[in-house]
Amino acid sequence: MGTGARGQPVPRSTVPAVKLVEPQVQVLPLQRFVPLIGDDAGKVLLEQAGRARELLAGTTVWNINTTAAGGGVAEMLQTLLGYSRGAGVDTRWVVMQGDPEFFRMTKRMHNFFHGSPGDGGALGEAERAHFEEVAAMNGQELAAVVRPGDVVLVHDPQPAGLVPLLKARGASVVWRSHIGIDATNEWTDAAWSFVRPYVEQADVCVFSRREYVPSWLELPVRIIPPSIDPFAVKNAELAPDVVQAILGRVGLVRETDGVPPVFTRLDGSPARVDHVADVVRAGPPPGPEQPLVIQVSRWDRLKDMHGVMMGFADHVDGTSEAHLSLVGPNVSGVTDDPEGAEVLDECISAWQQLPHSARARISLVCLPMHDTEENAAIVNAVQRHAKIVVQKSLAEGFGLTVSEAMWKSRPVVGSAIGGIQDQLDEASGVLLPDPTDLEAFGRAVQGLLDDPAAASAKGEAAHQRAIEHFISTRHLVQYVSLFTELTNGNLADS
Repeated sequence: MGTGARGQPVPRSTVPAVKLVEPQVQVLPLQRFVPLIGDDAGKVLLEQAGRARELLAGTTVWNINTTAAGGGVAEMLQTLLGYSRGAGVDTRWVVMQGDPEFFRMTKRMHNFFHGSPGDGGALGEAERAHFEEVAAMNGQELAAVVRPGDVVLVHDPQPAGLVPLLKARGASVVWRSHIGIDATNEWTDAAWSFVRPYVEQADVCVFSRREYVPSWLELPVRIIPPSIDPFAVKNAELAPDVVQAILGRVGLVRETDGVPPVFTRLDGSPARVDHVADVVRAGPPPGPEQPLVIQVSRWDRLKDMHGVMMGFADHVDGTSEAHLSLVGPNVSGVTDDPEGAEVLDECISAWQQLPHSARARISLVCLPMHDTEENAAIVNAVQRHAKIVVQKSLAEGFGLTVSEAMWKSRPVVGSAIGGIQDQLDEASGVLLPDPTDLEAFGRAVQGLLDDPAAASAKGEAAHQRAIEHFISTRHLVQYVSLFTELTNGNLADS
């Protein structure tokens, strides 16, 4: 018998024994931000780094989530840990392991948190027992390496069962939620009821938006929105001819003669895009000169790829050369999202029912996931080539694809929900009050296609707004403040 996440005995586990998985993280220099943010802000950043180095000397800062690739959390961890290590702070990242039933259940939980019934399953006592069983198996491994006094950031609901186990180990625990929804319903209530026994044992909780904090939570709370790294492979500068070469290589646009499809890895070494995408389209790929509207996201119903497709097919002028590409990962490459293949199949089925004239200007694209940096380079090229970037989600905790597009000076059409509405303003994009209004979505896209000057102006405003609010420096400084309060024992709600 072992001890469960709530201190209750649990029978010998039926879950296969787990082994800690630590993704490789490249050490990154903070000094690279100074030319971007200016000398004064750069001085403050480097002073904060020195403060963190002294404060956390002899302490390891752990981060725990459930996937090393295929989502915004994993991408942020790669760079935030890289800069933390560059500042001399001992940071580590562990990916929690689970069986297929665990990930089916946590995907259901994810949908519940966004107000959706998901697969219609329950979050009852049987699910709780399995949730704690998986947590206990991972907790046994973590207990061998996490020391009393270490700081552990537990990211999102999937690993929440680890919170009490880590507290029992003597660690300071931060539960970091990257998801949420502004309104509540029976599904959100059920999700919070499920994770509450674990979350409320943390020392402090971090949310992306104040609106996501549950009313019952009595712990200290911090609001820290996500961020992007402008120097990451997904956001680094790419010459226009390289953009075209990459997109031609993967099959997103017509291939042209010219430079090779190359990019620079995070460690500075050169690399080449070798893999191709799986593309569903009718006829040849669009030419490099044709306006491209894109949405990049997981194959997740809450991202509403289907709605984007129907809104474009029905309400964006079919006589223009504009083309839509729905771009997501190869569904076999995202380990913690068992619904991806099902959602992709639904989109393909709906595409097949469209008239040929609509199918000819809409593509469904699954990007290769063999190499995470190659995948990031392709996404970078897609966003830089796009005339308009869309994020028409039905629910969205934050939506870093919006900040990514803003950094690349792209105008964005996004839903006025969750963190999307925090990123976009009237100057930098178009917010849709009702993401289910496909006609309004079509009008917004058509308006930007018809007025390239206005679209360009929004893109430039978006770039400046991203620098001011949504890059890693702000995120890192907020974490230093949090760790200072946590270490000094003077946490209070703010």
